Amino acid sequence: MRVVSLFAVGGLALSAAACGDAPEESGSGDSTTAAEKYTACMVTDVGGIDDRSFNASAWKGVQAAAAENKAIDPKYVASSAEADYESNLSQYVTQKCNFILAVGGLMSDATKKVATANTSQQFGIVDSNTGQSNVYPMQFDTAQAAFLAGYLAAGYSKSGKVGTYGGLPIPPVTIFMDGFADGVAYYNQAKSKNVQVLGWNKGTQKGSFTNDFVKQDEGKKVSDTLVAQGADVIMPVAGGAGLGTAAAAQAANGAFSVIWVDVDGCESAQQYCAQFLTTVVKNIPDAVKEAVLKGSKGETLASTPGFLGTLENNGVSIAPYHEFDSKVPADLKAEVDKLKQDIIAGTVKVTSAAQPK
Repeated sequence: MRVVSLFAVGGLALSAAACGDAPEESGSGDSTTAAEKYTACMVTDVGGIDDRSFNASAWKGVQAAAAENKAIDPKYVASSAEADYESNLSQYVTQKCNFILAVGGLMSDATKKVATANTSQQFGIVDSNTGQSNVYPMQFDTAQAAFLAGYLAAGYSKSGKVGTYGGLPIPPVTIFMDGFADGVAYYNQAKSKNVQVLGWNKGTQKGSFTNDFVKQDEGKKVSDTLVAQGADVIMPVAGGAGLGTAAAAQAANGAFSVIWVDVDGCESAQQYCAQFLTTVVKNIPDAVKEAVLKGSKGETLASTPGFLGTLENNGVSIAPYHEFDSKVPADLKAEVDKLKQDIIAGTVKVTSAAQPK
């Protein structure tokens, strides 16, 4: 989601008009001519390029592709509001970009509209599938990895209460929360325990949301409520807003820990590494890199089947425990590893209404 995740939110000043063309990866001494360039143009969701979550992850993938193939010319424009999506996508059509990447499920409708009007233009989208032949979908079964995180959180919790909250009640968010809740339930069944999940009810699909992916104060407010109710492990699925929870955990001196999402928190938000038990990783960078490289080589980016990230293909995972490595019991680590293999083998089924179809 959204993480969703590579410098401090707002640390990179992006104007509202915001055409944030990045420095070209191919330097002025590059012998590649303009005619040979393959322009990979990315439109961020709100939250900007520096959200330490899904926007930053996608841009990392574009940059990685450009580093490998000097013919690739990477650009991005930041959306300040949802109203910017269509115009930002359209401006890149006008600029004749070879590949236009929309980041985030909220951009689905705008992408579909612009792609329908420009059927010869190649698009890609993260966290959605518009169903059009000229839009390459990159989706992730994050419920699988979040299931592992839920089991881990339940096993690590001392209070017997863990929490999660989201930015908005949309599938790329709730899929994390579903998996997390089911992982806790699986732990309870296996261990005859009764660890409670605060902030989300999978059955009713109701829970706690910031209604924002940017404002850290909103993330802090929600997590403060969960901590007051007894949660000692919290998983925010709220992009940059979740940094408010990380900051609160840091200020609480270990009273509770955080499970980050999208990008390994110890890489994307290093100042909070001591608070991150692990991260539910969505491997957006590699998916985007592969798509851009394929496109630059003239390979077809087929909309069917597109890309689906799973535990098996490392499209989703949980990050190393980093500073918690010595704190997580060895038997719990082994159980999480075994559970991963069981999910891959299909002996443990992970389901969510939000899973990519």
